[in-house]
Amino acid sequence: MRKGSILVVDDERSQREILKTILEDEGYETYLASGGKEALKTFKEFRHDLILTDLKMPDMDGIELMDSIPEEPLQPAIIIMTAHRTISSAVEAIRKGAFDYLTKPLDKEELLIVLKRAMERMNLLKENYLLKQELISHFKLDNIIGNSLRMKEVFDLVKKVSSSHATILLCGESGTGKELIAKAIHYNSPRRTKPFTAINCAAIPENLLESELFGYEPGAFTGATSRKIGLFEAANGGTLLLDEIGDLQIPMQSKILRVLQEKEIRRVGGRENIRVDVRIVAATNKDLEREMKKGNFREDLYYRLKVITISLPALRDRIGDIPELTEYFISKFNKEFGKRIKDIREDALKVLMQYSWPGNVRQLESAIERAVLLGDGEWITVKDLPEEIKRPILSAGSIDIEIPEGGLNFEEVEKNLLIKAMEMANGVVARAAKLLGLSYKTFWYRWEKFGLDENYPEKRKEFLKRGSNL
Repeated sequence: MRKGSILVVDDERSQREILKTILEDEGYETYLASGGKEALKTFKEFRHDLILTDLKMPDMDGIELMDSIPEEPLQPAIIIMTAHRTISSAVEAIRKGAFDYLTKPLDKEELLIVLKRAMERMNLLKENYLLKQELISHFKLDNIIGNSLRMKEVFDLVKKVSSSHATILLCGESGTGKELIAKAIHYNSPRRTKPFTAINCAAIPENLLESELFGYEPGAFTGATSRKIGLFEAANGGTLLLDEIGDLQIPMQSKILRVLQEKEIRRVGGRENIRVDVRIVAATNKDLEREMKKGNFREDLYYRLKVITISLPALRDRIGDIPELTEYFISKFNKEFGKRIKDIREDALKVLMQYSWPGNVRQLESAIERAVLLGDGEWITVKDLPEEIKRPILSAGSIDIEIPEGGLNFEEVEKNLLIKAMEMANGVVARAAKLLGLSYKTFWYRWEKFGLDENYPEKRKEFLKRGSNL
């Protein structure tokens, strides 16, 4: 079994040959070089896991060789061989990044132990590197499903902003994929090899959130017996997603604002400020402008966060993506559950396309997971879908209204129709009124009746401007 590839560099031929015999007997793939220049040429061709090099050589010493190796994500482990009188130089090599050094004459057992440790470290680094590469590949924009116009607009914006260090605000209903887009931004950015960390601000009690974000020093509070590194420090050089940031209390908002302004944090109970280089991506399903007007969200923090705003569409606004999403989830859960579902029947897919999906993509994923897990045949059928998705649907033009078993509240239906029409018309009142067969004036009267104009103040101005012409 191949243990790894080693390049032995020594100007003494007999030493090279002895090492070659020992290493090949141990299962290492071994290459030889008589000096630094030959070693560089050989390394460029074969990319060895480890370089075992003499310190003193005529053409290039071991430290010069180490400095001349091309910079790559996976650098080989370097072990220096040296005589007792040059140990200080070997120590200097370790400071520069060498894995270890061995003194001549070499002890075989010590040599094999050091090589084993170095190879174990290289294998861990390789595994970590491959996992990172897999993550980077997984979150390429080409791998995220969405061919609708709204999603293409999102992808175009992500491409433009990923290479920057700008703070980004992701807006959208729960389940629309805000964390997925945050990861895509990170893994398509220069920070891709650094940590991506996420925290749900709504899921952690206020009294614990500060220590989670900033860490703490021993004795900061009862039970703090040792230092803890917070998420800002853990994500240094990378990206931190502050999910559900609209649920932060005002005092914590002030502390987040300070980090954005000063680029430094202070652990709970600490006295020193610590510099951090972290890109902030914030996400919310709340209307932060409305929260700001209510006094629930700081205006200065809001404008710090919304340097770039990306709004993710609800699934009901991108129904054309449902077939592809469904196919992806079937494949995913086939692998997870060891099933062999071929696809979804046309009538079942039609049910999915007609549903309003209040839980968005997350709800669709859950529905397909259930269908794959409980389905008996090779195809997903209507009977495999959750009951709430199969409820009768009343069609009002191109607008769907679900009829619950307990009946309808007519005012609620009217309100939802108005909202749905406005969404379908992209906020254009005249188009929304036309969808419902109403005049502009009638539509706006009903819109105001339900207090919905708070979300569309510019439309009120437009209506007043048009006045008696309507």
